[in-house]
Amino acid sequence: MSHHIEDLLAQWKQFPKDDWVLAVITNIQGSSYRKTGAMMLFHALGKSIGLVSGGCLEGDLLRHAQRSLQQDQAINVTYDASDESDASHQLGCGGIVDLLLIPVTPNNNYLHLETLRQQLQHGQCEFYIPLVKTGTPSTSVNTQVVPTNAQIHDPKASFINPSDSQVKTLAIPFRPRFHLAIFGGGLDAQPLAKLALQLGWTVSVFDQRSSYAHPINFVDTKIIKDPISSLPSSVLNKVDAVVVMQHNLGLDALAIKLIASNSTAYIALLGPRHRRDQVFAKANVSLSDFSGYFSAPAGFDIGGELPESIALSILAESHALLHGKLPLHE
Repeated sequence: MSHHIEDLLAQWKQFPKDDWVLAVITNIQGSSYRKTGAMMLFHALGKSIGLVSGGCLEGDLLRHAQRSLQQDQAINVTYDASDESDASHQLGCGGIVDLLLIPVTPNNNYLHLETLRQQLQHGQCEFYIPLVKTGTPSTSVNTQVVPTNAQIHDPKASFINPSDSQVKTLAIPFRPRFHLAIFGGGLDAQPLAKLALQLGWTVSVFDQRSSYAHPINFVDTKIIKDPISSLPSSVLNKVDAVVVMQHNLGLDALAIKLIASNSTAYIALLGPRHRRDQVFAKANVSLSDFSGYFSAPAGFDIGGELPESIALSILAESHALLHGKLPLHE
């Protein structure tokens, strides 16, 4: 199970009426493992979902979460690792981390976590949280989920008690999982799918061949057995990254032709550059036909040759591209 927000909410959804506390990073000064807006949930019995650090804060945060539940109030907590002489938590990041803990109760509409979960199934959104002071009753804390690009004229009005108009809000942007499409269901595609799932991505595997892409080898993925030639171009509309690894020039050409008609951000083709040129010629496309980043040979050169190493190199490159760490074009 990954720490993606959708996985956190899916676990919370199993017991939504239990006593929970939401912990949110509200501000960062200096270095920190997680960034502003990172969230996790604490259960009254001690279970936690997600993380807001590399593991150094969660144990102490549980104590504050239990106090927040007992008092039914919001609590602000600050961890200061900028003072190297302070060994109270032995933090290694060297920054200052501010967090807000809020009980999740029916009286504050469970902080609209279910609305957030549902909205993420449809697209990007922003989650607004009021930055209340310690001691604020949980019933006075109201959040809101707003689809990205929706018009908000006066967001404060629906978040806080009108008598406390000085309270600021934190807008946390969320997007659905990244979606990876793999054309090819062979042995080397299996570690690629597994690693992507561990990252919290959605994975679809396309392979029309009867001897490939068996469900037992691609658990938790969507398998499409339809011939590529019969697939509509819209099948890749919500796909962020595509890897073509069918080891067949004809099938790879069909996949590349389909991908060229979409605006996929990352495209990888297994094999050397001269094989890419062969596939392009067979598909009657050129590099300029692709709006995204085209990688061939696929992935970063990390010196590996086994399927697991190749999967790591491809996922690392696509992850870097999708998080703005690589230019869009070569």
